[in-house]
Order: sequence, then C-alpha cells, then structure tokens
Amino acid sequence: MLAIFRKELNSFLNSLVAYIVIGVFLVIVGLFTWFFDSNVLDYGYADLNNFFQLTPFIFVFLIPAITMRSLSEEYKSGTIELLFTKPLSEWQIIIGKFLAIFLLIFVALLPTLLYYYSVYQLGNPKGNIDSAAVSGSYVGLLLLGATFASIGLWASSITDNQIVAFVIGAVLCYVFYDGIQQLANVFSGTTQFYISFLSLGYHYEALGRGLIDSRNIIYLLSVIFLMLFLTKQNLVSKKN
Repeated sequence: MLAIFRKELNSFLNSLVAYIVIGVFLVIVGLFTWFFDSNVLDYGYADLNNFFQLTPFIFVFLIPAITMRSLSEEYKSGTIELLFTKPLSEWQIIIGKFLAIFLLIFVALLPTLLYYYSVYQLGNPKGNIDSAAVSGSYVGLLLLGATFASIGLWASSITDNQIVAFVIGAVLCYVFYDGIQQLANVFSGTTQFYISFLSLGYHYEALGRGLIDSRNIIYLLSVIFLMLFLTKQNLVSKKN
C-alpha cells in the first residue's frame, strides 16, 4: 500500500497536477475571501463564512480533476495488469491511491489557516471569531474532500477515459453535495428532513456550526467506505 501511495504522490508531483490544483484553489478562494464583493473586509464581521461556503463548490470540480486519472490512466496504459501481478490486494491499491489524493487535499487546505489567523487578529476585540465553528468547518472540509475523493476514485474505476471520469465524478459530487438538498427543498416537514439528511451538504453544514456530532462524521465515513468498496468491486471485475 505504501508503494502505491508513494507512486501516486510522485505521479502528482512530477506531472505538476499537485501544484496546479493547489495554486488554482488558493487563488480562487483568496480572491473571493479577500477581494471580491462580500469579502471579509467589507462584510464587517470576523468570520470565514464565504470561504467555507465557496470551498465545497470548488472541490466539486478540483477533486474529480485530481482523481480522474487515478485508475482510468492505469486502464488505458495497461499498467493495471502489472499491478494485478504484484502481491497487492485490491484494497491496498485503492487505499494507497486514496491516501495520496487525501494528502493533496490536506496540503491545499493548510495555507488557508492564514485566513483564520488574519481574521482572528483583525477582530474587534482581537480574537472575536467563533473558533469552534471554524474548527468544525475544517473537519467538515477534510471529510467532504475525502468523500469527493472516494466518489472521484469510483468514477475513475469505471472508464479508461479521463474526461468521462472527470464529468461523472464532478456531477456525482455536486448531486451528493447540493443536488439532493435542492430536491429536499421541494418538500416540507419530515420528508424534507429525511431527504436533506442524505445530502453531504447537510452534514458539512452541521459540522460547521461547531458541534462535532458523531452522526455527521459516521455518515460521511460511511459514504467514503461505500464508494471505496464499489471501487474495489470494479477492480475485482477488471481483474477477472
């Protein structure tokens, strides 16, 4: 598994994918957080709501752009057959790739801690920011990023075409994050609640309120496991 992790990470670094993804992400969130309309400085309140509301929608496109080549390229180049001949289980291949993608997401988020520090210092009085909500939102972003990574990895496992994998991954990420929530808004009462509960956005927003509820974490982890399991089943079918 570590060999796959290192191989995938080196592949990102050698192809400039990591630098481009992190650079694009930081430029977009930086502009919206600090310069465009409704930025932190104009808003007049010490919070990072804009950042935490925008980032999931950027992830919808950026994470599938990272994952689209993970398995589809292996299929197209035939190197997947080489992996199957090595003493590696399907789980080891998948987890190795998944962890490399997750590390990239983690590294992309690290520089944004400067946003929190800046707003913390700019608060009046200093430190006038809901740190619990910020912490919960970062936990939510990491889990949401991991969930999108698992969805993108599954999309990459069903085709040898990277563009197709990207489109499928991006569409599914949006549907699971916001599409289900939009559907829920058509209804009311308990029906709306139960449909909303299936949305990744519902659990992400709940974590962003600063209350780390185990139900939200368990749901997101369950989706991650389900998508990785389905990816594993696709690899088994490919192998056979």
